[in-house]
Amino acid sequence: MHGLAADDSDYALSDKDFELIAGIARDQAGIVIRAHKSAMIRGRLMRRLRALQLRSVAEYCDLLRSGDGHKELPSLLNVLTTNHTAFFRERHHLDHLRSDALPETYSRALKHNSRVRIWSSASSTGEEPYSIAAMVHASQPPKALDMRILATDIDTDVLDRAERGEYAREVVERAPADLKPLLLCEPAGQDSVRIGAALKRYLTFKQLNLVIEWPMKGPFDVIFCRNVMIYFDAPTKKSIVDRAADLLRPGGWLYLGHSESLSPPHPAFELIGRTIYRRR
Repeated sequence: MHGLAADDSDYALSDKDFELIAGIARDQAGIVIRAHKSAMIRGRLMRRLRALQLRSVAEYCDLLRSGDGHKELPSLLNVLTTNHTAFFRERHHLDHLRSDALPETYSRALKHNSRVRIWSSASSTGEEPYSIAAMVHASQPPKALDMRILATDIDTDVLDRAERGEYAREVVERAPADLKPLLLCEPAGQDSVRIGAALKRYLTFKQLNLVIEWPMKGPFDVIFCRNVMIYFDAPTKKSIVDRAADLLRPGGWLYLGHSESLSPPHPAFELIGRTIYRRR
């Protein structure tokens, strides 16, 4: 490791420095980091030590406390956020989107001459929004419809990768066999593929921190907010659900992650399937 001392003690994350990192994650992104995650956080900080050629975790934390610390915050949040995802993950949501939510949404939009908007709120490296786009394209939306999918994430690095739409061939190969062709992949190199242009045209990628003010006015017909609430405390979760309810059309759909739920039940939403909620 260039520029780093060999002493393992230099890589230690003291209680004081852990409190600093956890406090930044909580205040800047609403992410709750428990003490038992200290070793994982230290491992992730190594990426920033290498990039900045710093000799110790303590030196990195001194940088965060300095007058220039605010400049490092976006990069710190990028390494702290988790980006586990896959194409057509939690398939029952996407099946429901294609069979129920989209046909009903198209009918309403045509009747009222309105647009269709879907939001992937934690899009990571793009597998989720491209899976949504694949279902939209396969559902053959009426050409007259103004159809867009907004894909957001707090991590600017993964958003750049998502917007490129290029993936290792093995990543796409792990998708369900019957759904994989819907990605319309084209060769992009010896071991990589590119998502089809017909899907990319639906998408807009934007950086967004879910715990600060949202610039979107809506209304949205569908919101995917999956596998992100688990990182927030109860007041932050409630704030996000309240704001999602305000952005959804009556009758719109909210999809949460497999281990998430609206607990206690939210008055604006009705549970209609496994982690599938409908705006009352």
